[in-house]
Amino acid sequence: MNFLSGEYECKIDPKGRLVLPAKIKANLPEASGNHVVLMRGFEPCLVLYPKAEWKVIYDKVAGLNEFNEEYRHFQRNFFRGNTEIELDGAGRFIVPKTMSRFAELEKEAVVVGLGNRVEIWNPDKYEEFLIKDQQNFSQLAQKFLGDKPAEEPLI
Repeated sequence: MNFLSGEYECKIDPKGRLVLPAKIKANLPEASGNHVVLMRGFEPCLVLYPKAEWKVIYDKVAGLNEFNEEYRHFQRNFFRGNTEIELDGAGRFIVPKTMSRFAELEKEAVVVGLGNRVEIWNPDKYEEFLIKDQQNFSQLAQKFLGDKPAEEPLI
């Protein structure tokens, strides 16, 4: 499994193109090639998935019962505006205007690798969504990661 990680400050050119950082592009799975899927995030950001990762999520959401009104409502909003994109040779892609408006992207963006996906943020909005209190962050780490027993070292 390829691991997308890191936090990068990027520019958006006058044509609305964003260059994926080289380390992010290098870690895209070979199976996805230069094909990625861009969608609106649950927060005011964009989320970019390698095509292979997107397929796993797509199958889950598309597999919901279409005869259930709540599922249809979720599917409609989840798939709204998703765009398959092919990166050019330089790792650039055009951010669709509707998505750019949604995430309030202008001339700069913060690109954050989150394992299987990448988030693209307006730098000011990104700061608003970060945990400022380190003690709070520590408590969340304990809550989500601390209840697992420590693994014994292999000697």
